[in-house]
Formats: sequence, structure tokens, C-alpha cells
Amino acid sequence: MPASFNQPIIEEFRANGGKVGGPFEGGDLLLLTTTGAKSGTEHTVPLGYVRDGDLLLVVASAAGAPRHPAWYHNLLAHPMVRVEIGTEVFEAIAVPAEGARRERLFEHVVRTAPGYADYQTRTTRTLPVVALERSGPEPGEGPREVANFADKLIEIHTWLRSQLRHVRAEADAHFAARAAHPGPGGPPEPGLGLQLRQHCLAFCESLKFHHTSEDAHVFPALADHHPHLRDALDRLRDEHRTVARIQDELLALLTGVGTADPWRFRTELDRMSEELRAHLDYEEESLLPVLAEIPWPPAPPGAERAEGSTG
Repeated sequence: MPASFNQPIIEEFRANGGKVGGPFEGGDLLLLTTTGAKSGTEHTVPLGYVRDGDLLLVVASAAGAPRHPAWYHNLLAHPMVRVEIGTEVFEAIAVPAEGARRERLFEHVVRTAPGYADYQTRTTRTLPVVALERSGPEPGEGPREVANFADKLIEIHTWLRSQLRHVRAEADAHFAARAAHPGPGGPPEPGLGLQLRQHCLAFCESLKFHHTSEDAHVFPALADHHPHLRDALDRLRDEHRTVARIQDELLALLTGVGTADPWRFRTELDRMSEELRAHLDYEEESLLPVLAEIPWPPAPPGAERAEGSTG
């Protein structure tokens, strides 16, 4: 759908707590914001969705057009997306389903919204079914309440560690599927490698954003107010460059997952994961005591001055 068609729907959705009229009235609608694969800019589209347990499913149908919609290409390049449903807004990882799981989920979607079956008959491409997985620590992990900057750091690190576990588990599942596939070659593309790819990209994107924010904002402020931390902060900045190299190595390793030797792949993945976890551990050891003194969310600029003013 063109942006000129979508924009009034987006505005109505946000103005009315997720409710819209016209042809979409009464339907299950969400807003999906992706990052442009080439432009790097954000794009928001309204999409119908179907629930499958805790997952939200969207279909890249484009009403049966011969090509995948732009938002699908965007999430393949940048799996971290933003979802608006009702009045709720949250980050998610977009993971296209594959193989037998895709077939099962598409059947589930069609039982709820039969129109997608009609869209599939209009095109020779297989309509992708995308699961939107909430981004955040698993239940019971991380702090129960984020009251200060230390809690926020733990929340972010807990999620990053969970993504490393996801990547390892999906690598094991991918190689198990390859081993079980009869005949030459690996399982048909995209295979389990796509799910592994999405979580790996999501981890790398999130870690890069986290470190960029630290280098640009958090570390300079800490160095000004806590001079005794400067050596540790300098080490962490150096480690950020090392971590960026490891991320590049991880993505390079991932490109060959379809033909990789399982033992070598797992060995390299474990080495990289251990280095990344060691960095997160050192950051917590160095910064948590100080960050615990800083409330979260931080006060807006000038708020502290205003509170101290007598007028």
C-alpha cells in the first residue's frame, strides 16, 4: 500500500487507541515500524495480525502481489522492529517462519482470516508468515522493576545474554535438521538458518546501539562526575572496538552456516559468545555501583535545576 493510503490509517489508529473505521473497522490491526533496508529510515505500515499463543503473526501478502512488500525486505535486513497494538508499544524481533512451521502457522492464520488463502492463490510466491517476538528478558529474568540506571543495564544485558543462548540453540537445531535431511546438500532454503540469522542480526544490532549510546552519552557523563572511573571507561571503550570486530566475525560465520562444518561452527560461536559475555560481566562489575545511584528514567534536561529553584 502506498504511504498516502497508509498515513490516515496510522493517524486514526494512534488517535483512537488502536481503533480505526472504514474497511478495517473491527479487524485486528497493528502498526509495524521497520528500518529501511537501504535508506536506514523508519517506515510504519498498518497490518492485520493473528495471535498464536504469545506470538503475533503477520503475513507478507501484499494482497497477492508478485513481489514481497517493502516492509518484509526491511525486516530481513533489520530484524528489530517496533509494534503498536491498541495503546501498547513494544520492541520485537521479526522472525519469518520456515518449513513445516510456516505451513502450520499459515493454516492457523487462514482459519482466522480466510482472505489470506485467496491472496496465496493469486501469486506463485509463498507468502511469508512472520512471527513478532517481544524483545526483552524472559519471564523471571532480569530485575523485577527498573528503578535506576543499574537496573536498566542489567535488563539490557540479560536480554543480550538470552539472545546468545537463542543463537546457540538455533545453531544446534539447524545442524540437527541438516543431519536428518536425506540426500545431497542441506535442507531446502531458507531452512532453519533464517531463524538463526534473524536472532543473530537482532543481537548484533542491539549491542551496537547499546554501545553507541554508552560511548556518546553515558560514558562522558560518568567520566565528568566520577573521575575515578575513567580508566575503566577507557578500557570499556577499547573493548567496544573489540566487540565490534567480534560482531563482524559472528555475521561472517553466519553467512556460511548452510555449508559450515558443525564442529568448527560451534567452536567459533562458543569462543565469540564467551568473549561477549566477558565484556558484559566486566561492564557490570565496573559500573553497577555508580549506576545504582542514578534514577531511571533519567530526569528531563533542566528538571533538577527547576526542582531546586525557589522561583
